[in-house]
Amino acid sequence: MTRLELWNGDICVLEVDAIVNPANPTLWMSTGVGGALKRAGGDAIELAAVRQGPVGLGDAVVTEPGNLAARAVIHAVSLDRDRRTSGPVLEAAVRSAMARAREIGATSIAFPALGTGVGGFPLDEAARIAVDVVRDELGRSEAIEHVVFALRGPAAYRAFERALATPPGAVTTRRSGPAAGGEG
Repeated sequence: MTRLELWNGDICVLEVDAIVNPANPTLWMSTGVGGALKRAGGDAIELAAVRQGPVGLGDAVVTEPGNLAARAVIHAVSLDRDRRTSGPVLEAAVRSAMARAREIGATSIAFPALGTGVGGFPLDEAARIAVDVVRDELGRSEAIEHVVFALRGPAAYRAFERALATPPGAVTTRRSGPAAGGEG
């Protein structure tokens, strides 16, 4: 059974097979999680990503990790050119990230709170989407043994904690509001 874990801290230091970067279609890594990954892992990550762009909303590409402890960076295009997102785009980005993880034979993957930082998407809804899609994709991702939701701050942690506590397939009431303490 796959272990789903919450972790409050810097995604850049995780020793996992793949770290997911909430990317934009051009794949430039200037702000948020992307900027942090670039600062920690080096410019080579961004250069390798940009060479594969532009990439459509909801798609994902893989690059080497540079100086990161991870084996790969999966750039999931979850933000449009104006740095905005939607539920369907987040769902597609998580599905694409899981597909790329399968393709590279990953056994562990770390996701930030996609779309909730500069994207401004509500934390609770982003958490529900990410957790639901990861749970669904695990049925096709038998090699993945460990999924880490790497979060920054108590608001993001609590939102993902609530999403993980909700049984798979349960109907939840959604309330959209301003994002707080998000990721990227």
